[in-house]
Amino acid sequence: MLGRTAGIVAVQAANNGQQVRGMATLKTISLRLKSVKNIQKITQSMKMVSAAKYARAERDLKAARPIGEGSKTFYEKAEVQEVGEKPEKLIVALTSDRGLCGAVHTSIARQIRNELCESPDNIKVICVGDKSRAILQRLFSKNISVVANEVGRKPPTFLDASKIAREITKQNFSSGKIVYNKFKSVVSYNTSELPLFSQGAISAAPKLSVYDSLDQDVIQSYVEFSMASLLFYAMKEGACSEQSSRMTAMDNASKNAAEMIDKLTLTFNRTRQAVITRELIEIISGAAALE
Repeated sequence: MLGRTAGIVAVQAANNGQQVRGMATLKTISLRLKSVKNIQKITQSMKMVSAAKYARAERDLKAARPIGEGSKTFYEKAEVQEVGEKPEKLIVALTSDRGLCGAVHTSIARQIRNELCESPDNIKVICVGDKSRAILQRLFSKNISVVANEVGRKPPTFLDASKIAREITKQNFSSGKIVYNKFKSVVSYNTSELPLFSQGAISAAPKLSVYDSLDQDVIQSYVEFSMASLLFYAMKEGACSEQSSRMTAMDNASKNAAEMIDKLTLTFNRTRQAVITRELIEIISGAAALE
């Protein structure tokens, strides 16, 4: 009788251990399911905020495009080219401080990094936004001359562009370019470039006489204004591309979270059913053993 009772106690102890393991699994799945649901709420909220910001950014971009196109046309009509035997190049990387927007920032940093790998000498980089600085400073920290922070929290203004243009005019360069993301549609953008030239290069343009006689003061004023106009236009293009990309990224994240919730819910129900079935088997087995 004692041996039979000891066997029953051993079986019940083993079954209790299995039940504890099953309940621990249920608790783990429940916590993970709760965390995924919270993440889905965050991504959906970010998608709605990005959609509102994207609508405003697209509206502002339409007004800023004529300004940038006019400054770009001037360089083309005057046939401005770089001057100097030893060219000093300047690259302006237009990104922002915020992430969770796909490959918007990495595409700009990758293009600049490839150019720096080919010829790291005589190239200076101005990083607008911490994202480009964080990527480029790992290998090319010596090439970074100026960094602009607090970009992307609010829509870019012409005052912001003029401050960056003032820093550009302080640099010694013969030619340069602005690397930015050009907005195409809600789901697509292109990493493009805009030319930048110094005052000396503009003064030596062969077809500058088309614009009547221009003295150095007028040329200097126009150089500063054209730089600010190009930067303002590029910043508006980048902001619109960033908001549309973040909206798409958050939409995809919400869909992935919904799929994970479905899978975790199914796993939770199956595990709970298995625990209930095992408990019923334990009760029936214990009752049969006592008979």
